[in-house]
Amino acid sequence: MACKFSAPLTLIFLVFTATISLSNAGTIVIYWGQNGNEGSLAETCATGNYGIVVIAFLATFGNGQTPLINLAGHCDPTNNGCAFLTSDIKACHSRGIKVLLSIGGGAGSYYLSSADDARGVAKYLWNNFLGGQSNSRPLGDAVLDGIDFDIEGGTPLHWDVLAKALKGYSQSIILSAAPQCPYPDAWMGTAINTGVFNYVWVQFYNNPPCQYSGNAANLLRYWNTYWTSVPAGKIFLGLPAAPAAAGSGYIPPDKLISEVLPNIKRSPKYGGVMLWSKFYDKGYSSAIKPHVLALDQA
Repeated sequence: MACKFSAPLTLIFLVFTATISLSNAGTIVIYWGQNGNEGSLAETCATGNYGIVVIAFLATFGNGQTPLINLAGHCDPTNNGCAFLTSDIKACHSRGIKVLLSIGGGAGSYYLSSADDARGVAKYLWNNFLGGQSNSRPLGDAVLDGIDFDIEGGTPLHWDVLAKALKGYSQSIILSAAPQCPYPDAWMGTAINTGVFNYVWVQFYNNPPCQYSGNAANLLRYWNTYWTSVPAGKIFLGLPAAPAAAGSGYIPPDKLISEVLPNIKRSPKYGGVMLWSKFYDKGYSSAIKPHVLALDQA
């Protein structure tokens, strides 16, 4: 006897197979805060190009140091001069954009001397930038969405403790990491393996063994072999937004669109593209945005 449901079931199967053959849609992440000529935070969010904006950096903390944010020419944190950014953060939130604070950076003074030190830094971050309470919040009363770990110095110790302590305050805190593309990352490898990070945007630049060098072979090998296997929610491709933004690893937009994105978007962990930084983004994000966000045929 013929099954009267055969046609609908066939249709459902076709829809299902079409769905799983699609590669994933993503978002663009931008770092802001390291050049006073890059425009305001509110203007950055108003471009409509970014889904996540990372304020960089809390560059001094840990080992008994007084924490200090460094936002280049944007404001002077020593006299509470960065608190006006609370209105910009709220403007970004009103557009549905997540705003994170990046700790560390390439030229900071940071060091976790012990597990207790890490928990103390977590308490400071919670009270001064996240959902806690403090009379000296450097960015005003706006509550940031999370913390980004751009750890490029100090030691590899206790970052896992810091990450887990932050999640202990609230599971809704977004945690991201910005490791270098050689695997495992020298500073953050242990912390990333805790599985508590929502996002990992890997710096595929200034690292010749795993960056784009006229072709995407090395980049794709590291992406597929190592990074999409880490226990994190989504993995992002970190790139310089212009040749001058990094020493090496720049990918022209047309090459990114044709050679790289169609391949990395096949991973279910694909989250999008991270760009360094807003100052250098003179049209790169606009050129790649339709392709980063699009749900393409794989």
